[in-house]
Amino acid sequence: MFAFLSKYKNMDMLNGPLWDKILVFAIPLALTSVLQELYNAADVAVLGNFIGSDAIAAVGTNIPIIGLVVNLFVGVALGANVVVARYLGMKDLENASNAVHTAFFLALLVGFLISLIGVPLADSITQMLGVPENVAERSTTYLRVYLLGMPFLALYNFEAALFRSRGDTNSPLIALVIASIFNIIGNIVVVKYLNMDTGGVALTTVLANGVSSLFLFCKMRSSTDFLHIDYKKILKPQSIKARAIIKIGLPAGIQGMVFSLSNLLIQSAINSLGTDAMAASAAGFTIEINVYCLINAFGLAATTFISQNYGAKNLARCKDVIKVCFWLDMALTTIFGGFVLIYCRELLGLLADTDAVIAIGVIRIFAVVGPDYLNVAMEIMSGTMRGFGYSLGPAIMTVIGICSFRVFWVYTAFASDPTYTTLMMCYGLSWTFTTILLFIIFVIHQRKIFKSYKA
Repeated sequence: MFAFLSKYKNMDMLNGPLWDKILVFAIPLALTSVLQELYNAADVAVLGNFIGSDAIAAVGTNIPIIGLVVNLFVGVALGANVVVARYLGMKDLENASNAVHTAFFLALLVGFLISLIGVPLADSITQMLGVPENVAERSTTYLRVYLLGMPFLALYNFEAALFRSRGDTNSPLIALVIASIFNIIGNIVVVKYLNMDTGGVALTTVLANGVSSLFLFCKMRSSTDFLHIDYKKILKPQSIKARAIIKIGLPAGIQGMVFSLSNLLIQSAINSLGTDAMAASAAGFTIEINVYCLINAFGLAATTFISQNYGAKNLARCKDVIKVCFWLDMALTTIFGGFVLIYCRELLGLLADTDAVIAIGVIRIFAVVGPDYLNVAMEIMSGTMRGFGYSLGPAIMTVIGICSFRVFWVYTAFASDPTYTTLMMCYGLSWTFTTILLFIIFVIHQRKIFKSYKA
């Protein structure tokens, strides 16, 4: 497969048919995201098989925190993707190279800042989430070690975004394949043979992130095009490029973080329902997130393809990109999501060790995967607007639609009926509300863009 995809590493997004290029771009990107999630899946699976539900719960309660940080990195890195892709559409390779080095500097800066701030706060975060005493120590240890590796995680996400700007989603995938193998083997070694617990699997994950970021760094150093990294230029970031990246990327990061922030609130509610509910949510999330990875990949494809074509002032092709991304995303999500719904018990059985945990996990998967077609609409609309450089509007609508609705739901509906089923209903309902809000600003934005184009 890698040999087939390699011919697309410098993809021509400005000419020719779209559907095949978008597929070749999105599928490796989805697989890359799946492998990133596999880090947590490997942690959950190894701990579940060798230690037990308490260890699964310790990892699971940190998933929203990790998602919060990852979404920040992915969002800001997306700003780099858009800025570099737009310069490529303009055929301005010098400014594309300058943007690459500025993005590299931002990655290191953000990664180290998150580590410096997060590590001392690990214990406080665990307490804030209301983690039960039998899980709290393991949960804090896992989070503290994981946060130490933030520079590696930030660097990989920025590097992957830069490769995507030229249509190469193959190289980040190869990096994650290597890192995932390292992580799985390392988890087994530290737990089974070195008798280490959650701290051991967190350390293995940090090292795996280091492997993936180093792999892409070496490819950038050996590159002969705009991706080539010059050490001296890293230390000379351009403020204009940095502002452009942050202007697009920070709202996108906030949009992604909102999902994690609302999930933190939901995780606290889950924690109040006991260890089985915590373990079931960890296992269910590990499965359901793979469907979202596919959905999100086409949203990112829309962003990158539109960025290049908008830079080339080809708005008619931008319109075609939106249509192709939406229908491909909807079709593949229906197929993959249907498979997960049909075989959810069997999939949960690979991660959970009791019938009670599996039964609760089924409730979660149906509540989350069932209405995922709403996520398709949200990701394509958000990705499209970001591709045109409009990132703040989708972020605001997501904050209003996702965060406010879920806060309202937890403190009203769940408070009056504190059951797992009631809690899970907030996903589909909040997505419905947010889709409506995004559609309104999407229509307004598109009319404005194409009206100015005709003028």
